[in-house]
Amino acid sequence: LYNVVVDTEKTGKLLLENGQLQRKVTLIPLNNISSRSINDDIVNKAKSIVGKENVYTALSLVGYADKVEAAMKFVFGSSFVAKTLDQAKKVAFDPQIKIKTVTMDGDVFDPAGTLTGGARLNQTSILEKLQELHDSMNILNTLNNDLSLVEKEINLTKDIANKYNQLSTQLDIKSREIELAQDRMKQSTHHFKVEELKTHEKAIVDLKEAVKIANEAKLVAQKKVKDLEIKMMEKSSHRDLELKNAENLLTTAKRNAEASSKIFKAKQQEMEELVLEIESLKDETKILLDQTSELKKNLIKLEDEVVKLSEISKSKMAAVKNAEDMLHNQKEVLKHCNENITNLSKEKNQIVKESSNNALLLKDLTHRISKINKETQDATNKVEHMLNKYDWIKTEKNYFGQVNTAYDFNNNDPKEAAKKMARLEETKEKLGKTVNMRAMNMLGKAEEKYNDLMKNKRMVETDKLKIEDLIKELDEQKNQKLREAWIQVNKDFGSIFSTLLPGANAKLSPPEGLGVLDGLEVKVCFGNVWKESLTELSGGQRSLVALSLILSMLLFKPAPIYILDEVDAALDLSHTQNIGQMLRAHFRHSQFIVVSLKDGMFSNANVLFKTKFVDGVSTVTRFVQNQSQKAVLRH
Repeated sequence: LYNVVVDTEKTGKLLLENGQLQRKVTLIPLNNISSRSINDDIVNKAKSIVGKENVYTALSLVGYADKVEAAMKFVFGSSFVAKTLDQAKKVAFDPQIKIKTVTMDGDVFDPAGTLTGGARLNQTSILEKLQELHDSMNILNTLNNDLSLVEKEINLTKDIANKYNQLSTQLDIKSREIELAQDRMKQSTHHFKVEELKTHEKAIVDLKEAVKIANEAKLVAQKKVKDLEIKMMEKSSHRDLELKNAENLLTTAKRNAEASSKIFKAKQQEMEELVLEIESLKDETKILLDQTSELKKNLIKLEDEVVKLSEISKSKMAAVKNAEDMLHNQKEVLKHCNENITNLSKEKNQIVKESSNNALLLKDLTHRISKINKETQDATNKVEHMLNKYDWIKTEKNYFGQVNTAYDFNNNDPKEAAKKMARLEETKEKLGKTVNMRAMNMLGKAEEKYNDLMKNKRMVETDKLKIEDLIKELDEQKNQKLREAWIQVNKDFGSIFSTLLPGANAKLSPPEGLGVLDGLEVKVCFGNVWKESLTELSGGQRSLVALSLILSMLLFKPAPIYILDEVDAALDLSHTQNIGQMLRAHFRHSQFIVVSLKDGMFSNANVLFKTKFVDGVSTVTRFVQNQSQKAVLRH
């Protein structure tokens, strides 16, 4: 049970050397192991003695993979297993069988003379414990699988619960939006316009009645006029009086008609305005009603979905509750299994420890026996060697230990002689430390090593010369590139500075008596006078010099975009205008984002963005040069 099976003896050797094994183990290499098996005749003989159902070969009772068949035959192939002591004894000690037999209780009968057994310990055997451990592990794996399924179900239920919570929140939000929309409708202009519309409609009805009455009065007046004309024709004697009365009535009727007409026109115009306003309010009311209807439909859908999700949630919560109960029960079972596994593991470790201690003790005893046997064999070999080497021992052997002879071991102690011999050996070893006996052999190797080192030295020196030549070439290329960069930057520096400050010039020149590689100084010229130091310049002029130098170096290795933040803050308007012209002239293939508060910089820009506050809101206005379009972006 405590053997370790490996593929080859090399693997076993590596395992022993580097495996850091904590106890003694027996390694069985599959490529070198010799299989053992019991002859079929012997098996049949054993079964005939005690019965087929009472004895088995140990190999037939063990399950194993095909690849470890040789190891299993080596361990179990030469043993029988019997049910009882008597049956095992009969099989083991039968003259025609004589094979080690083990009982079901663990008692061993070995024909070589070894018998083990006796009272069984109260503790369970290691195989039964391993079987219990295997069963417990299977139960544990089953419980873990059930636990995974329950956790998946819980996660799914959590997702549904989260979705239910989200929809509930959306339902509350939509309900609140509907309430707010209804409140806005009540407080909106539309509501007041509807009330005012009702008032105006009532006024229109009253005006129509007044117009109708005026028209009727007009008809009556016209009828009277006709009657008067008839009377005038019939009664010429009363013509003047009736004519005067008729004229008065006609004048009064005309005045009433004109007044009614003016009132009618005013009311008609007011009615048309109200009709237009009514149409507008009706459209707005229709839009609000549509929105309200849509919100109600969404609310109904959300309520239906909430009801469905509530039902699903209730069922899932019940499932979760059942799953939690099942999980709790499974955890209790798992806990019990873990306790059993822990106890079994402790018992297993104790048994393994006892087995290891017994194996170590057996190994120590075996080692001692082997050591004694080896010493005995060495002494025997040494005696034979001395007898063969020294012929006088055979003739003088009879005098060994006799008194008053050269072999009187009481007067001539062999131990003292051995010590003297040891001292002589030690003296030889000390002389060997000062006198090198292998010096001539080592001389050739030293000369060969010296030649190799000299060869390597010459190779290193050759590589050193090549590297120095390469460094010199790279230095020359670097100096050339540096001079080319100085020429280009110096040219652009003077051009940019003269653009920023007309009538002036600037350059980068090496100090007197030195070269470009030793350093460069900034020289500024106004008119034909070169300034000795930058301290003679004003603050704005020094700013222009610094800006020119930076831009000239950037122009030598241009970037796709530059950002300048109020570089003209310390400059006057003329210099600001010059910066814009310089950027347009020298940086045609680059983009600039320039932040400035001065108009001189704006005239050379392609696009302007102006920021300002309008009614407390930050507004950005975009202007495109030479175009009338502009876009306003509100934040």
